[in-house]
Amino acid sequence: MKNYTDQFIAYLKAEQGVSPHTLKAYTEDLHEFSAFTGKDPEDMDNLDIRSFLASLHHRTLKRSSIARKLASIRSFFRYLHREGHVKKNPAKLVSTPRVPKALPRFLTVDDVFSLMESPRGDTFKAARDRAILEFLYSSGLRVSELTGLDVVDLDIKESIIRVRGKGRKERIVPLGSKAMEALQHYLPERISLKKKSPALFLNVRGGRLTQRSVRRIVEQYGRMINLQGALSPHTLRHTFATHLLLEGADLRSIQELLGHTSLSTTQRYTHVDLGHLAEVYDKAHPRAKKH
Repeated sequence: MKNYTDQFIAYLKAEQGVSPHTLKAYTEDLHEFSAFTGKDPEDMDNLDIRSFLASLHHRTLKRSSIARKLASIRSFFRYLHREGHVKKNPAKLVSTPRVPKALPRFLTVDDVFSLMESPRGDTFKAARDRAILEFLYSSGLRVSELTGLDVVDLDIKESIIRVRGKGRKERIVPLGSKAMEALQHYLPERISLKKKSPALFLNVRGGRLTQRSVRRIVEQYGRMINLQGALSPHTLRHTFATHLLLEGADLRSIQELLGHTSLSTTQRYTHVDLGHLAEVYDKAHPRAKKH
């Protein structure tokens, strides 16, 4: 099993451009599954997978965690079947546990303004943190995309950034005036470190910022303005999409900006209350207008 798992992880890394975080999760899930069954993949059937899921349920794991582990197993067997290592894919016969869909959290415009003004001072850290917050809200980038940015990906003249998303897919994302303004303050501070790193966002030692560091930075400023609940980079991504939709952007455009392959994924990223929808309908629909 370990040999097959290693091949699968190597395939995901080389061919699919899967992030290190996801690779780690796949590896842990498959090792756990292997330890539970004690079988080679060619000897496994759908009952082995169901038994494993039942054991997770008895351990009171969240349905979302169980669903993720099943997704890892499915991808694994799909790969083995395609490569001819197993004659059939037993995971095809196992249904995914129904996971309640919680609406992702987003910030109000007032909260966003307070957040963007929270890094104070003229230090390297303050300038960098302002640029990070403005970037996340202005572009809707994933935290992995933000930390993966290099200076060469930035086009200051056109106010755009080249982003490498999931599966190494590239897209061009425009940056707002406030993000560009924050960047203009940060870049001289970055140069003052006199480091040769290609990364756009650096730590105080001149190395590339990690995803964990960015999460800590965002959480810190969320606490500073007394936001209810923990703030994350993903919250700013949801906020970016929701505010665009509320201001009249269409879902297809937002889908392109977020780098989603599926429109249904984009829909989950946006929140529009019924009152706003009714207002848009009344203004736009020919048969809704009063004469």
